[in-house]
Amino acid sequence: MKIAFFSTKSYDRESFEKYNNQEHQLAFYKAQLNDQTVNLTSGYQAICVFVNDRVNAMIIKKLHKNGVQIIALRCAGFNNVDLQAAAEVGIKVVRVPAYSPMAVAEHAVALIMTLNRKTHKAYNRVREGNFAADRLTGFNLFGKTVGVIGTGKIGEAFCQIMLGFGCKVLAYDIYENEKLKLKGIEYLPFEEVLKQSNIVSLHCPLNDHTHHIMNKTTFSKMKKGAMLINTSRGGLVDTKAVIKALKKGKIGYLGIDVYEEEEELFFQDLSEQIITDDQIMRLMAFPNVLVTAHQGFLTNEALENIATITLENITNFEKGITLENEVSI
Repeated sequence: MKIAFFSTKSYDRESFEKYNNQEHQLAFYKAQLNDQTVNLTSGYQAICVFVNDRVNAMIIKKLHKNGVQIIALRCAGFNNVDLQAAAEVGIKVVRVPAYSPMAVAEHAVALIMTLNRKTHKAYNRVREGNFAADRLTGFNLFGKTVGVIGTGKIGEAFCQIMLGFGCKVLAYDIYENEKLKLKGIEYLPFEEVLKQSNIVSLHCPLNDHTHHIMNKTTFSKMKKGAMLINTSRGGLVDTKAVIKALKKGKIGYLGIDVYEEEEELFFQDLSEQIITDDQIMRLMAFPNVLVTAHQGFLTNEALENIATITLENITNFEKGITLENEVSI
């Protein structure tokens, strides 16, 4: 099949070309899929998109008109796709549900460790010849209570790691994981998890029920000075509310790999431009905030899995094989 890839970087091209085996015809576009670029899909039977590509009803109608038969997400989340509109025109939607749960879980831990032990600040100091240890004090993770919101594959992997640190792990999910319960993880109501945890890590999908799950009200339930980590979707956190919580000292540390307005920022080099997003600039001004640009997925193992599973999804569609990774309404 002829596949048009959008929002691509060098690592996307390298991994997909490596695992394609010349089975499909691949075209790579750096641009996001939106109403200005959708005409590029003319002549392609499949498109491959990422987290910040816009696949709304208007775009889907144009995709259908251009002959696109399948939308392949090279990620787990699908909140940026209008599934109802796709179903109405008969376009299939597939995703990569578990490319590497450990990659994202380990990145969440990296955010925790960096915020806690201030290794990013120590690195910059030492490079300038400053070997002082003042204001680099952290805390022992051992014995701390960690709250995990969402215990799917990534949340489960994160729980396992935190158990290894000797943490007490609490969890909230509408579906309880029996394997985790056998390992000593306790499921509690959402607000109770917030109330008891020194660290809260978000690992749930973004939907109507979870949008701004972390807001003014839920921040008020947390321990004063607690750490909040988000490696899932930016829309889970109300940015205005978290800025206020940081200013008041209610949130003691914030580590985010995602941001609710990341579409115009992440995956781009804006180092020579004026960033007009006042909220992200305010967040980055806090000394107790760490922002990474949606790199949690970015490991060699994850890229291999993303490429092979995405290509397999499209191959199965072409051959009429049941789509195990189809997303439907």
